[in-house]
Amino acid sequence: MDATVFAIFVLVYLGMILGRLPWLAIDRTGVALLGAIALVALAKIGPREAWLAVDVTTIALLFGLMVVSAQFRLGGFYSAITRRIAAARLRPPMLLLALIGVVGLLSAILSNDVVCFAVCPLLTDGCLRRRLDPIPFLLALACASNVGSAATLIGNPQNMLIGQTLDLSFGRYFFLDALVPTLLGLVATWLVICWRTRGRWEADSRPTTVVAPPFDAWQSAKAIVVTTVLIVLFFVEPAPREAIALAAGGVLLLSRKLHSREMLACVDWQLLVLFVALFVVNDALAASGTLAWLHDHVVAAGVDPSAPGALFWITAVLSNVVSNVPAVMLLLPSATHPLAGAVLALSSTLAGNLLVVGSIANIIVITQADALGVRITWAAHARVGVPVALLTLLIAGAWLALRATMV
Repeated sequence: MDATVFAIFVLVYLGMILGRLPWLAIDRTGVALLGAIALVALAKIGPREAWLAVDVTTIALLFGLMVVSAQFRLGGFYSAITRRIAAARLRPPMLLLALIGVVGLLSAILSNDVVCFAVCPLLTDGCLRRRLDPIPFLLALACASNVGSAATLIGNPQNMLIGQTLDLSFGRYFFLDALVPTLLGLVATWLVICWRTRGRWEADSRPTTVVAPPFDAWQSAKAIVVTTVLIVLFFVEPAPREAIALAAGGVLLLSRKLHSREMLACVDWQLLVLFVALFVVNDALAASGTLAWLHDHVVAAGVDPSAPGALFWITAVLSNVVSNVPAVMLLLPSATHPLAGAVLALSSTLAGNLLVVGSIANIIVITQADALGVRITWAAHARVGVPVALLTLLIAGAWLALRATMV
C-alpha cells in the first residue's frame, strides 16, 4: 500500500463527503481534479496510465445523452410540460401523482439531474401562482427523479457507468430487474408525500418571475423523434450504446436554428470532469494494492462485498456518505455476481433519497428552490426522503431476492 496515494484518495473522498474543502473555494469536481493532478505530478500514476484509466465509453455515453437533453431544454419541451402539469385542474393529490408519473418517465429517459434542473424553477412558480405549498411538490420532484431514473441504464450517471463497465443488457435490466421496483417505488413516493402532507396543501405565497426557453414545436418534435429512435436502438443493441448516443447527439447538432454553442453550453462539463478525475484517482488506488488490501480485511471481518445482499446495503450506506457516483466507482470491483449490476444500480439510485447529499438531484432542487425564496431544510427533506428511501430500498431488495432465485 502506497501511503501517498492513500492520503490523496482519503482527501478526495473527504471532499466528496463535505462537498468542498475547508477554507478553499472548491467543490467536489475541483477536489477530484486536484487529486488526479497531484497523483500525476507526484509520479504515482503516469500520464499514459491516467489516460487509459478513463472509461471513454462511459464519458462518450454521458456526453451524447447530455446533447440530446440540451435539445429538449432549448426547444422549450421541459418548460411546456411543466407549465401544463402546474396548470392542470386537478386536486393537489392527483396533481402530485401526475407530477411523479411524468418526472419518473422523463428521468428514466433523459437523466434525473437534467430533469430536476429544468423543471424545478417552473414547478415552483406554478405552485406559487396556484397558492399551493411548493415544498411537497419539489420533494416529489427530487424523489421521483431518483426513483424513475433507476428504471434504465441511462437514467442517471451511475447507472450509465454500471451498464458500460459491466456490459449489461439494456432490455434485460429494464424488464427483468428495474421495471417492477421502479413502478412500485413511484407509488410509494406518492403515498409517503400524501401522508406527510396530510391535506396541508395550500400556502399564502407570491408568484415569482421565471424565464424559460419558449416552446418550439419543431425543435421539440426533433428531440422526441431522435430520442425514440435512440431508445429503440438501445433495446435492439445493433451497436454499442455510446456510439448510438454520440450519433444521436451529432444529428441534433446539425441544426439551422439552435447554435452548437448553445447546445454545448448545456452540457454538464463539471460532471464529465468529475468522472475523469475519479477514474484516475480510483485506478491509482487499485494499482497501489490498497483496494485489494481493504477487500481482504473486509472479507476477513465476515463481510463479503461481492455477495448480493451485502453489496446492496453497503452501496446504500456508502452512497449517502460520498454520494452515489463515487460509491459505485469504489464498489464496481466487487460486482462479480450475475445480479451485481442491478444491485448496484437500484441500491445506489434509490438510496439517493435518504439524505440531501445522497444525490445531485436533491441538491439541484434545494438550491434552485432557495434562489426562488422557497427554503427546504435538511429536516424537511429527511421527513420525506428517509421513508421514501427505506420503502423503495425494501421493495427493490425483495424484488432482487426473488430474482436471485431465478438466476
